[in-house]
Amino acid sequence: MAEEKILTKHPQGKAGRNISKQSYDLLKTAILAALAKKGLTHTELFEYLNKNLKGKFDGNVSWYGETVKLDLEARKIIARNNDKPPMYRTLKKK
Repeated sequence: MAEEKILTKHPQGKAGRNISKQSYDLLKTAILAALAKKGLTHTELFEYLNKNLKGKFDGNVSWYGETVKLDLEARKIIARNNDKPPMYRTLKKK
């Protein structure tokens, strides 16, 4: 049986990536958990992902994390502000 895939989106309309749905779901859950309580910078977010997914994820956490983060931005699930450095946060469900 073929592995289920998901085609990610990009917030600037660039081409998305076709990745494993299992990997996508794992990174999405981790990103949303990281941002659940407060906004984080890119560095803080990826430190969290690398720490919390160590031993649980076989791929490159930074590459997959960036791909899923961009997809979540494109789908308006998370947002990045214009601060220096930018902060990421979850968007409230209406």
